[in-house]
Amino acid sequence: MAFERAAGIQVTDESGYQAYRDGMLPILARYGGAFRYDFRVSEVLKADTAQPINRVFLLRFPDAAAKEAFFADPEYKKVRERFLVSSVSSVTTLAEYEI
Repeated sequence: MAFERAAGIQVTDESGYQAYRDGMLPILARYGGAFRYDFRVSEVLKADTAQPINRVFLLRFPDAAAKEAFFADPEYKKVRERFLVSSVSSVTTLAEYEI
């Protein structure tokens, strides 16, 4: 079964976040993952978190094991540490589910 993860993030450095995306996309593709949706959010009307959100996206993987393998990949972790940590101030998982 395919597995999807919806997340909201607070991007604080657009160029750093773009470097993260450029670095992680080939790794994501190796695990069969892809962005299904990606939005810049101008206003959050309701949230169950105090974390700010200005970007919302939906990732799809072939299955939950592929998602776990992607996030555990050492190369992904290096890209995340180099670019995401300094360009995003918060990450909120909105939902994870099999379809």
